[in-house]
This record gives sequence, C-alpha cells and structure tokens, in this order.
Amino acid sequence: MKIVEKLGLKLLYKTDPENAHHLAIKALKYGLTPKAGVYTSKRLKQNIAGLELPNPIGLAAGFDKNAEVIAPLLNTGFGFIEVGAATPEPQKGNNKPRLFRLNEDQGSINRFGFNNEGMLIIADRLSKRPNKGIVGLNLGANKNSSHRAIDFVKVLETCGNFIDFATVNVSSPNTEKLRDLQGEKALTALLTGVIETRNQLGRQIPIFLKIAPDLTSEEISQIAQVARHTRIDAIIATNTTLDRTNLMSKHQIQTGGLSGKPLFEKSTRVLAKLAYELEGNIPIIGVGGIDSAEAAFEKIRAGASLVQLYTALVFHGLSLGRDIAKGLDSLLEKNGYDHISQAVGSGIQDYL
Repeated sequence: MKIVEKLGLKLLYKTDPENAHHLAIKALKYGLTPKAGVYTSKRLKQNIAGLELPNPIGLAAGFDKNAEVIAPLLNTGFGFIEVGAATPEPQKGNNKPRLFRLNEDQGSINRFGFNNEGMLIIADRLSKRPNKGIVGLNLGANKNSSHRAIDFVKVLETCGNFIDFATVNVSSPNTEKLRDLQGEKALTALLTGVIETRNQLGRQIPIFLKIAPDLTSEEISQIAQVARHTRIDAIIATNTTLDRTNLMSKHQIQTGGLSGKPLFEKSTRVLAKLAYELEGNIPIIGVGGIDSAEAAFEKIRAGASLVQLYTALVFHGLSLGRDIAKGLDSLLEKNGYDHISQAVGSGIQDYL
C-alpha cells in the first residue's frame, strides 16, 4: 500500500462507515485510486466456467452496488469483479446506521437490505461498461416482493446480455426469509428458472450460486446435490454470517451480517465441506476473511479455484487485490506448484 493510500484510509476512518464508502466510490470516479492494472502470470491464468481469468482474485458484490465504477475497478488489479446486488425495483434498504466497522476484529457488520437503484439503471450502466475485463452481477430480490424467485429472473432478463456471469444470491441475512430459498426444493425450482432464462439470452453466461456460512453439514450436502442436478457453473462460499463468536468490538451487538477476518475459519470450513461433496465437479469461489496472499492460498487449498474479497479493502486499500495476486503467485512457486490448479483442494482435510 502506497503512502497516499494509507493517508486516504486514515481520513476515511474519521467519518461514518457508509459515508466513507460513498467517498471511496467518488474517489474511483475521479481517478484518485490505484491504476496499477491486473497482475497475471502463466501460473495464475485459468479458464473457470468458460471465463478466461488473468488471476483468481475477485472483488465481491456489495462494493459497487450500482455498477457506477466498473472501469476504474478493473484497473486496480482484480482478475474479475462482481457488482450489485440488483433488484427489479429500486430499494432504499434498511434504516441507517446499517454499516459498522469492527476495527479490533478487522471486520464489519452490515444490514443494508439490498439497497440499490434498481435493475433498469444498473442495466444501462452495464451496457456502457468497457469491453475488457470480467464483470458479473449479483441478482437480488425486493424485500416486499410476493414472488422472490421471479425477481431473480427479471433482473437476469434485463441485465444478462451485458455481463459475463450472474450470481443468484439467496444468502444475504438482511432480507427476511431470503435464506429460506436455500432449501432443497425451493433452491432447485429457483435455479431451474434462472438457468432457463439464461438459456434464452443472446449470451450463454455462467450462473453462480452464493450460499451462507451458517449451514449444517446436511444442508451443505443438499446444496451440493442441487448444484449437480441443476448444473450451475460455480458456487460462491460464503456470504456473511450471523455468528458473533470471539469478537472484541463494541459493535458486535449490532444485527446484520458479519464479514472480514472473523469469518475466515467458518467460511473456509463450509468451503472445504462443499468441495468434498462436489468432488471437483463444480468450481468453488472462496469468500470470507481474505486479507492477504496467505489467506487466499488457504482458501485455494481448501478447495477454491477462485477467491473474492471486499471487507479487507476497508483496512488495506484498493491496491490489495493486485498485492494478493502477486503474493499468491510467489506462494505457489515457493510450494512447488507450476499452476494454481495443482493447489486447489490440496488441503481440504485440514478444514473438515
């Protein structure tokens, strides 16, 4: 991290977390953020779900909710980015305050509730995105929707021709009963509808599923079965957690989803269990607590082909994506791997 970036983070820490996020978006718009470009190597390049990725480090959904800063984000060093979540109708989300920094824990708690400007505005921005780079969209459902499964289809119909992949997000804890869609029957019906919609688009983009970390072993097994049956292209493991174990910050009492470093072990165990169940048949994207090349390497050893991060940017800045990619390349070489695929799942047993 450069000195300018360190100073910028110190200034952001002095303001409300959500206001700080808005300032970060503005900084990207005005070109005041890192432009180092994507780090890549023969060791890091992969084709996952039909996507040619220069490195395995992605930006998770939630940072650029409204697809406002796609071009500058693609220049910060990430191998791919995911914007959204987008819902059919614009949505204000939950009442403020709804984002809390847990400085002592290197984490955060949010209860945004899918605040976004709606699929029409987001689709318009996506239609004007740069031709380069891999850009996905997180699909969401409106809080007051009477048929949430249809919401996912609507967003995909509207935005699908402008993105490289779509993520079905049934794992946010901040929309009441949304996680109920992770049940076997509901999830099968939902994914079947989304895939049928995808098949009618002009582009056959891959469909990902994002799951929660607060799942039992039986529920993880069921999700693996549904994933195989519906033939989705990848699973993102995991979203934020409701668990509050071993936190130090005064904000630990806040309701919402916990992300960042405290989520690392829990999300990695879910990842490893899922990888064990899937037996390499469906790629997994590991998310939760990644703040270094070492953490990314552990996710890969636990079964992830790709990783995503978000909360760590609050503490380490936007140059972190490139830094992790470069550090991961060195770690793979140090451990005798000629290609990242050789390391995927090599440490599953450590997390089961």
